[in-house]
Amino acid sequence: MGASNGHPKPVTPRTSAMLRADIERTRAELATSVSALREEVAVAADWREWVRRHPYTCVGAALAVGYLLGSRR
Repeated sequence: MGASNGHPKPVTPRTSAMLRADIERTRAELATSVSALREEVAVAADWREWVRRHPYTCVGAALAVGYLLGSRR
């Protein structure tokens, strides 16, 4: 409910130029979002970045994997 009297707020008709402008703005926002997401995924998937951010965890995980692989012999 848009208005305080209980009736919905009237919708202002939009011209085709307004709709095109909205579509173009949405496309630009989407392109920016996709670009930022690509960058975040690239950083998250980079093992070197993981080691830089969490060196002790990575060393611990490497030791655990090495121990598990070595204990199977």
